[in-house]
Amino acid sequence: MKQLLFYIFCIVAFSTIKAQVNDSLRKAYVSDSLKSKQTLKKAIYSKARTATILSACLPGLGQAYNKKYWKTPIVLAVIGGAAYWSSYNHKQYKFYSNNLKAENDNDSSTINTTNFDTPYLLNEKKYYKKYRDVGIIVVLAGYVLNMIDANVDAHLSTFDVSDDLSLQIKPYYNFNFNTNLLAGISFKLKFK
Repeated sequence: MKQLLFYIFCIVAFSTIKAQVNDSLRKAYVSDSLKSKQTLKKAIYSKARTATILSACLPGLGQAYNKKYWKTPIVLAVIGGAAYWSSYNHKQYKFYSNNLKAENDNDSSTINTTNFDTPYLLNEKKYYKKYRDVGIIVVLAGYVLNMIDANVDAHLSTFDVSDDLSLQIKPYYNFNFNTNLLAGISFKLKFK
């Protein structure tokens, strides 16, 4: 009974002490902390927006803006390589397409320069068309992924990766004098 009264007294005493804080100070503190959070949020989002726009204008520029200079040549190599591959396949497609037309148009002024027959030319035309289209898709996917990478990297630039973040796994035990034994595993996650 004495313990119960002591607990009630502590709860009432500490709740009234906490209630004695001046409302104007509380409002000022909340207002200042809210403004600082909004300012930080605005800075993070404007940096991400800028990185995305730069990457949209010139692939790799958003990565350079985020100071991830090693990503810029990778982005340029992927997009440039896919564009070159697509261009090469388009030239081959046009070459075989023109020779297929010359083979089948019954016009003596147009000549098939490959000496291949119609089924082979048709097969080559389809082959290069397919890989031209794949190359275009890879260019577009690389361009979009470039912008997404710049945006995500800008958002994560404020993420805390210090050594103060840790997870500790320890055995847990609690001996109670009422012959109760509590045992298990405890997980402690430390932030700073």
